[in-house]
Amino acid sequence: MNRPIRVLAMGIFSVFALLVAAVTYHQVIVGPEYRDDPRNVRVATGITGRERGTIITADGVVVAVSEADPNDPLSFRRQYPEEALYGHTVGYSTLLFGNHGVEAFRSDDLVSNRDATISGVIAALLGGDVRPKGLRLTIEHNLQTAAREALGDQRGAIVALDPETGAVLAMVSTPDFDPNSLVGAAAAAAGDSLTDDPGEPLLNRATEALYPPGSTFKVITSSAAFESGVASTGTAFPNPVELELPGSTATISNFNGQACGPGAEVPLSTAFINSCNTIFGMLGMEVGAEQLVGTAESYGFNSEIPFELGSTASSIPPAASFEVDEPGVAQSAIGQRDVRATPLQMALAAAAVANNGEIMVPYLVDEVFNAEGVVEESAEPVVWLRATTPSAADALADLMEGVVTSGTGRRASVPGIRVAGKTGTAEVPDASPHAWFIGFGPVAAGPEDPQIALAVVVESGGDAGEAATGGTVAAPIAQTVFQEFFGLGQEDG
Repeated sequence: MNRPIRVLAMGIFSVFALLVAAVTYHQVIVGPEYRDDPRNVRVATGITGRERGTIITADGVVVAVSEADPNDPLSFRRQYPEEALYGHTVGYSTLLFGNHGVEAFRSDDLVSNRDATISGVIAALLGGDVRPKGLRLTIEHNLQTAAREALGDQRGAIVALDPETGAVLAMVSTPDFDPNSLVGAAAAAAGDSLTDDPGEPLLNRATEALYPPGSTFKVITSSAAFESGVASTGTAFPNPVELELPGSTATISNFNGQACGPGAEVPLSTAFINSCNTIFGMLGMEVGAEQLVGTAESYGFNSEIPFELGSTASSIPPAASFEVDEPGVAQSAIGQRDVRATPLQMALAAAAVANNGEIMVPYLVDEVFNAEGVVEESAEPVVWLRATTPSAADALADLMEGVVTSGTGRRASVPGIRVAGKTGTAEVPDASPHAWFIGFGPVAAGPEDPQIALAVVVESGGDAGEAATGGTVAAPIAQTVFQEFFGLGQEDG
C-alpha cells in the first residue's frame, strides 16, 4: 500500500473514531441529561401523564394530591392543599424542578405504572395494580399548624418526635414556601424568586441548617460527666464570677455576669438548672476532650442521621484538635466554639434522655396504602444509637425537669404535665444570639412514658433580638407545642 492510500485510510479511520466517540458521549455520558431535561417533550408528557398517589397526615388531612386536567383526563397536575405548611417535608413534584422531600424519596410508591414504559406494560399484562399508592405521614396536622403559628414571622425551626419510635410528629422551618407556586405557567419565575430570596425559604432549617447549640449542649456535657464518673448531680464546684481559661486571656462568664449562686461552691444540679457557663466550662475541662467528643458522637454528632428526608451532619471537632487547646474544651462544653448542630439532632438528644438513653431512627412515612385504601406497608421503629446509659438518662431527666419547674425554662411549663427541658442562648459573631429550647414530656412516672420530644431554635432571637434568651423566646414556643400535643389549648403555664 503506497503512502497516499495509507494517509487516506488513516483519515477515514480517524473520522469514524470521532463519530463513535461523539455518539458514545451523547448517548452514554450526557444521554440521561437529555432524557431528563424538562424541555424534552417526552419527559413532560411522561410526568403529566402519570398520576401520583395521595399523601395524608397521621390524622387524615390531605397534603398532596393529583388532579386530572378537565380538558385532558390523561394529564395530571400535582396540588398541595395546605400550601406552605408542608413545603419542606412533603416537598414537591414538578416538571421544571423535579421532585423534593417525601415526593422524592417515596416517588416509586407514589408514581402510577399506568403508562407505556416496559415496567408498566409488564405490570398490566401480569394483572398487577398499576394505580399509584398513597402515603400516610407520621405528622399530626394540628401539631404542625400550632408549631408553624408559634414561630410566626421569625426565622427558625421546630422538630417534634415520638421518642419511643422516632416518628416525626411535627417539622417546621421558617421562612417557608408554597410548593403550588412551582407548578404551572409561572413556575420558572417563582423558582427564581425563591432561589434569590435572602431569607432562604427553600432551606429546611430543621434538617439542613447548622447552629451553635449553646447551653442545650450541656445535656451532652452532663452525660459525659455521669458516664465517666467525673461528676454526679451533687458534685460541688467552685463558684467564680468569671472562669479564667488556662493558657489564654479568654474567660467564660454566666449570662447575667454574676456567680452561679450564693456561696463559694455550687452543686452541678444548680449549675444545670440555672445554666451556669462557668461551672460547665470547668466540668468540660475535667471531663476532657476525648470523653466529651466521644459522648457527643454517641448522641449522633459527626455522623449522618439515617433520616429518609436527609440531614446535614452535626459536628464537634475531633478530640486530637484539643490536645493543646484546653480553653477550646471548656468553650465546646457550653455548646460554643466550633460545635454545630441541626434542630433535628438536638431533638434526638432530648429524645435519647426521654427514651432511657436510646435514639431511634427518625422517620416521616408511617404507612403505604394501595388505591383501595388497604395498608401494604407499615413503618417499624429501629434503634439508631445507644446515646447514654439508663441511669445517666434518669439523672438528666431529673435535671431537665428542674429547668422547667424552677430554672431557666419555666416558660415551657404545662399545667398538669411533667415537662423536662433545657434552654440555650447561643452566641454568634456580629448577630443577636440564637434562642434554643429542647425538651420532652411527660417525664416518666410509673407506667406513663414520654410521648413527645422536641427542639426549637429561633435565629438571632427573632423579634426579641439582642434581648433574646432561650428561656424568653424559645421556651414559650415549646410550651405552645406541648399544650397542643396534650390537648390543653393555649392556657398559660
